[in-house]
Amino acid sequence: MKDSLIVLSGGLDSTTMLYEYQFRIGMALSFHYGSNHNDKELEFAKLHCERLGIPHMVIRLPFIKQFFKSSLLSGADAIPEGNYDDENMKSTVVPFRNGIMLSIAAGIAENNKLQYVMLANHSGDHTIYPDCRPEFVEAMNNAICFGTWNGVQLLTPYTHLTKAEIVRHGMKLGINYDETWSCYKGGDKPCGVCGTCREREEALRDAGYYDQNP
Repeated sequence: MKDSLIVLSGGLDSTTMLYEYQFRIGMALSFHYGSNHNDKELEFAKLHCERLGIPHMVIRLPFIKQFFKSSLLSGADAIPEGNYDDENMKSTVVPFRNGIMLSIAAGIAENNKLQYVMLANHSGDHTIYPDCRPEFVEAMNNAICFGTWNGVQLLTPYTHLTKAEIVRHGMKLGINYDETWSCYKGGDKPCGVCGTCREREEALRDAGYYDQNP
């Protein structure tokens, strides 16, 4: 039964969720909010939705780049390089980004008579991004449920998984992770040195992805 809407970035995590739960996803929703890497991510979001035959909607949020401060919105040179940890990556926080996006997603879901909104947050994001933490998910789920006539609920099945565990899910599904984007610098090719590139490579390696793709 197609009962869910997924917030799809085109990155590794949400693409895995798209494939894992494709049989219940009735719509994918992506946002272009002016980040360095939005264009590259959305190319892959569109690709996968077309491949799976899932309707794909893109909503532009230009006010975020206009009024919010984050290195994600300030060009490639502003993105920190090095390890994916709280101190190094704190500048990439876009204030209440998931809250804003989930509010819109809940309205779209209700309008399309879908019962669930899916978000691919995971445990590696908890220390850096407040709007990825279990406490946020629980509170946002309550707000969405009480604020919609059909009681839309938030589903976040990856909340307590590591990125490597998510990759293992994707490996079972045969996902080609070359068709996803993680680099926050947003160039033509991944930089390989920013925190998200390093986190991605570590997860793929720890999951044994490269062992099956020599």
